[in-house]
Amino acid sequence: MLAKITSKNQLTLPKSIVTAIPKTDYFEVEVENGRIMLTPVRIQQADAVRAKLEALGIDDQDVLDAVEWGRKSQA
Repeated sequence: MLAKITSKNQLTLPKSIVTAIPKTDYFEVEVENGRIMLTPVRIQQADAVRAKLEALGIDDQDVLDAVEWGRKSQA
């Protein structure tokens, strides 16, 4: 099967390929031996939140401190 890449680097996957894999919105993209490898991935919102917290350097204790502060503020 052929797929054409557009001037904006977009690629449409053939329907027969898409229906042969689990439903997904995201793919991990790698190049192996000159081949483009697409691997379906399922990104869960909780994983995205954990990754963002880690990137910001926020740990479990920071979250506990924020909850405690929030509870005190309501009193």
